[in-house]
Amino acid sequence: MKNKQAVTKWGIMGTGGIASAFAKDLDFVKNTERVAVGSRTIESAKKFASTHGIARAYGSYQELAEDPEVDVIYIATPHPYHKENVLTCLRAGKAVLCEKPFTVNSGELEEIINFARESKLFLMEAMWTRFLPFIVKVREWIESGKIGEVRLVKADFGFRAPWDPDWRLLNPNLGGGALLDAGIYPVSFASMILGTKPEKVFSTAHIGETGVDEHFSILMSYKSGKTASLNGSIRLGLTNEAYIHGTNGYIRIPSFLNATSASLHVSGEEVENFSDNRESKGYAFEAEAVGTYLNDNLKESPIIPLDESLEIIKLLDEIRGQWDLKYPFE
Repeated sequence: MKNKQAVTKWGIMGTGGIASAFAKDLDFVKNTERVAVGSRTIESAKKFASTHGIARAYGSYQELAEDPEVDVIYIATPHPYHKENVLTCLRAGKAVLCEKPFTVNSGELEEIINFARESKLFLMEAMWTRFLPFIVKVREWIESGKIGEVRLVKADFGFRAPWDPDWRLLNPNLGGGALLDAGIYPVSFASMILGTKPEKVFSTAHIGETGVDEHFSILMSYKSGKTASLNGSIRLGLTNEAYIHGTNGYIRIPSFLNATSASLHVSGEEVENFSDNRESKGYAFEAEAVGTYLNDNLKESPIIPLDESLEIIKLLDEIRGQWDLKYPFE
């Protein structure tokens, strides 16, 4: 008999937009409490706590990590701080859900994975799209052979951000650029379907005046003859659709980052449509999964395992290497 689901007590590190969206979505997760928030300033933490009904606010990340009531910490700080923030939490004995990208490069990620495994602590990348109902359905369609053998994946994610050279997405000192922020979604999507190790990777990018990649295109080929075509941008509004083509049909996902629907097109059959009517934005599904993993004493997610997250970051390293793009702090 499975253990009764215990209440998962969350701490939230960071007070930006993504942290706020995650905090709101916890309202839709059973057996969950928001108990603490940490920021670099007590003023910011108190304001966030007041907005989201959180009991305790801390003016440092260390204080949050040391809160004895916190079971797991969601890290929503800028990319370059993820390694330090994750290690702060792990050293305090906390489980961690870290916003994507896990770290800015594979060397950093290897370090925190090794520490988590040695310490026998839960660690997971917050690739929230893996847990959305339409993605679960897409995996079911593929695994059941509905479209035959998958041969081609196409996925785009891009938006036109306002021009502000000091904003984090355009600031190289904050790990800005399209690849780590927008691009990791289509890359992770391809990894989920085609695997983590393409045989060949071809890519090109436009490096803007602040020194970050503003848009890019990637073509990956695999030994089996499968291919992936991916695009991402922070200065272009893309269609944000994904297609999975197989030998007997295809799957279409409109607005694939946060879709509420997907359609299955099998040769000679009527189109099968899937949709969900969720009330949450979608972060609730990954939070619910984390609660289940902790209840079951798992140390990583079978849906986005640590080894896969590491291979994805290694792939992003390779792609940035093709562009001769390094961040000033690397």
